[in-house]
Amino acid sequence: MRKSILLCASVLLCVAAQAQTARKLTVNLTPDGAANIQVFLPQNPTGRAIVGCPGGGYSHLSMQNEGTDWVDYFNDQGIAYCVLTYRMPKGDRSLPMSDAQNAIRTVRDSAEAWRVNPYDVGIMGFSAGGHLASTTATHAPIEARPDFQILFYPVISMIERETHKGSVVGFLGDGRRDGKLVDSFTNYKQVRRHQTPPAFIVMAGDDRAVPPLTNGLPYYVALRKAGVPAAMHIYPAGGHGFGFRSSFAYHDQMLAELSAWLKGIKAPAATARRVACVGNSITDGYGIDMADVQGYPAQLQQILGPGYCVRNFGVSGRTLLNHGDRPYMKEKAWAEAKAFNPDIVVVKLGTNDSKPRNWDKYGKEFAADLQQMVDELKALPAKPAIYLCCPIASETSRSAGRDDQIRDSVVVAGIIPAIQKAAKENSIEVIDLHPLINPKSDMMQRDGIHPTDKGAGVIAKAVADAIGGKQ
Repeated sequence: MRKSILLCASVLLCVAAQAQTARKLTVNLTPDGAANIQVFLPQNPTGRAIVGCPGGGYSHLSMQNEGTDWVDYFNDQGIAYCVLTYRMPKGDRSLPMSDAQNAIRTVRDSAEAWRVNPYDVGIMGFSAGGHLASTTATHAPIEARPDFQILFYPVISMIERETHKGSVVGFLGDGRRDGKLVDSFTNYKQVRRHQTPPAFIVMAGDDRAVPPLTNGLPYYVALRKAGVPAAMHIYPAGGHGFGFRSSFAYHDQMLAELSAWLKGIKAPAATARRVACVGNSITDGYGIDMADVQGYPAQLQQILGPGYCVRNFGVSGRTLLNHGDRPYMKEKAWAEAKAFNPDIVVVKLGTNDSKPRNWDKYGKEFAADLQQMVDELKALPAKPAIYLCCPIASETSRSAGRDDQIRDSVVVAGIIPAIQKAAKENSIEVIDLHPLINPKSDMMQRDGIHPTDKGAGVIAKAVADAIGGKQ
């Protein structure tokens, strides 16, 4: 009888432990099933999903400790968890890269069936899997780029003397002798403002397999310098490969900190309208610390709330003019803004076009180039609503050479009239930002060109008012 009672209790405990997982399935990512995801869907989904990349030095996979052991932890929080079996590169890096990207795409494509929010899909990786996860975060096209990243004792560098050699050999093969290729997959060198997603990084200070000082730490520094929100936890001991093991001395603390960080991530609603902010340094958030939190697009997201998904596609120093010194429409950000297929586009360009080297030579082309941008946006599948912003007022840039001076007089006399004319001809709304910020006030940085976070808030409110956001 006692044995029967204990057996029943054991069965009940097992059922209770697995109760948070409502459904399990395996989805092949390659026809032969060599790459696949084991999908664990929670009973009470929040809409969040995570693709997990186990480690193994790009030679094998630690599928339990760095894979399936995490199922209950995530499903209990209502998070769908997908364990990725990716192909070993054996020098062909495209294999695991395509597997990880296809996993993200698959989750988003299955969003409705799996009750997942396509704007809340993250990636998690351990060791070499951390390199794959960070590579996906820094290299993947926008439709396959995760919304956040979780990295445990990650391989970040592909420089042999500062990282795990086996991972370098496996991922790059003979390409490890190509310095340019090595740099391109040393991911602390590949962090991009506004495009690389927020990160949670976990390491042990005594990790001798993947040194934190030359891998996770410089990745955190690069994220912080780019204004990307990131958290880093370096525990005093634990070595390498602790994964979900309860024997790791800081296991409970680590899980609590990860849970708190995940709760702090606010994702747009699954039905959110996509807003692309296109522009120069003022959109980019130049001079504003943590621009992904305090820049105007970030503040616009805060005002509009979860019904909108706002993305920053600003690039400093760029012109609308295609023959300007740094044309925006030749930038990767422009291609990504269109690939985002936005429902709403806010264009804020023209300030750099006022420079003598640009306007005096090519100003007559401004209207045609603006029309080209409008036409390319109109051709997008989403048929976005387009808003053209008149540049904010500025002081003539005193620190620049004569050919590089931003001239507010040209903005007023030439650029704003051209924007207003294009808006009228295309039945597009204009957002007149020019009178809103006094260049000599605390809403402007000392250069008289770029707004402070306070000025960025003024821009955000004006844009939100124009597109019908909440006040």
